[in-house]
Amino acid sequence: MTDIDCHSEMSAFHKEEVTLSSAQQKDMRERRNNGRTRLANGLDEADHPQPREVASQGSYQMRTMVQDPENDYDIDDGAYFQRDDLQDATGAPLTPLDARQRVCNALKWDGRFKREAEVRSNCVRQEYSAGYHIDVPVYRVVTTVAANGGETEHFELASGDDWVNSDARGVTRWFNTKVGELNQGESDGSQMRRVTKLSKKFARRSDWKEKTTSGICITKLVVDHFVSSENRDDLALRSTWKAIDTKLQSSTALEHPVNTSNLAEEGDKKLTFFRDCLSGALKTLDELDKADVTRKEVRQAWDEIFDTEFFSDRPDDDGGDGGSSGDGPKGQGPAISVTTGETARRNDGGGRFG
Repeated sequence: MTDIDCHSEMSAFHKEEVTLSSAQQKDMRERRNNGRTRLANGLDEADHPQPREVASQGSYQMRTMVQDPENDYDIDDGAYFQRDDLQDATGAPLTPLDARQRVCNALKWDGRFKREAEVRSNCVRQEYSAGYHIDVPVYRVVTTVAANGGETEHFELASGDDWVNSDARGVTRWFNTKVGELNQGESDGSQMRRVTKLSKKFARRSDWKEKTTSGICITKLVVDHFVSSENRDDLALRSTWKAIDTKLQSSTALEHPVNTSNLAEEGDKKLTFFRDCLSGALKTLDELDKADVTRKEVRQAWDEIFDTEFFSDRPDDDGGDGGSSGDGPKGQGPAISVTTGETARRNDGGGRFG
């Protein structure tokens, strides 16, 4: 078995093609802040109470968003209202739908957006012409008093026709705690974040992203099965994928990191699609275990896996020569494909968050 070190190529790919640029992050932060201002102004205009707080959550807050060629970005910004502030003019509690509609009306009160905000089943969505959108889940803060007088808060999401116990900030805390725990130990929490983003990038190919599983499912799988490799993101990624594949071959049921419900049930269609894509990628990488593999073949394999030409286009001052690794012959390797249950060859028609 020949092990060709592609850490430098993987690091460059993560930096240039996966992580959001400073300009992109700044733009999203400004859009988020503008959305908060719009919400506050709209509520004031209608003489409705303001939320107790508005808090970012999901991949934006966990810093695991990845670049998307179609700007298909999702920013989650939850609005948390005191329970007594979600009432109608008669003092009756708002239904979950009414609560979402109030927030929606506040976001579109001045009619300036070409695409008006709309009520979804679990949030209010504001789409932007650039391609991305901001989702505003609506929560109410419920305080219960125990027999001893102690108070406890919990949060209920306006979901469909029900108020459901939920707080997406708990997922953010769970992930950031895992990163912190690794950074204090022998493993590298920053590497786990990179492996998470690389895995989401792999899953969000333009011809896959509508069929594959969610970003939170991928994040949970990486956290549960992360295998670190010091100074080798390429090995950490492959080893983590192997562990995830073993789990998914056994079962596609996936527990939620903080709630009692599952993220996915047994036989989940989208998680099964992701499993099949991942298995195909690992078969591609198995080809690189032969003794005479070249750096050129390794780069081609990573290109096929990520549906790019980035790896093969890398300059040869990063430890490789583009054709030979020093421990294998030069030459063009055979065409290598990532196969799934539906596709057996690369689609060059172009290139989600996640």
